[in-house]
Amino acid sequence: MLLAITKTREAGRGELLFEEGQKADGFFVVVSGKIKVFKLSPDGRERILHVIQPGNSFADAAIFADGAFPAFAMCIDQSTLLFFPRDQFLGLLHRHPQLAINMIAGLSRFLRNFASQIEDLTFRDVPARLARFLVSECEKGRQQVTLTVSKAQLASNLGTTSETLSRTLRKLADEGLIAVQGRTIKLLDINRLDDLVDAARF
Repeated sequence: MLLAITKTREAGRGELLFEEGQKADGFFVVVSGKIKVFKLSPDGRERILHVIQPGNSFADAAIFADGAFPAFAMCIDQSTLLFFPRDQFLGLLHRHPQLAINMIAGLSRFLRNFASQIEDLTFRDVPARLARFLVSECEKGRQQVTLTVSKAQLASNLGTTSETLSRTLRKLADEGLIAVQGRTIKLLDINRLDDLVDAARF
């Protein structure tokens, strides 16, 4: 049923998928590539809210309520997307309640993640935000993280500047908590990184 209404879309690197305030005519699932969802300040500065990885959806909530996109979305890489048209998808929700329940569960997980992001920005300083990101992204059984976005994009996602992020990476490396090799960051002392997350607050 979902495949019957789905449209596949190829989008190039840097392509803008939608703008804040634009009517939401549907939502997307990322098949390949990466998408950044962001806001722009009045002076044009970009603040990344989320980086959407393959297998995840975005703009789901926008098809409800006032039906407008709350932010901008742009492709970080060449991307393949599945597009679900609003009216046809809402029709499926009305006819198949289990689909609606599954969607609510997904939106609830997204809301919890967003609440954690707000908590980080409110209560934790930049070293603690970075430590939390590294620990949460660390692959099971491996104590390293390979960045899938640029350091500038990561800095925006963490609510800081590229310069501050670079200084923080150097500081954690000097203290023996991490080792940085290009886009790969090895976690040398996860326990101390956990302590940093818990202890460092404004």
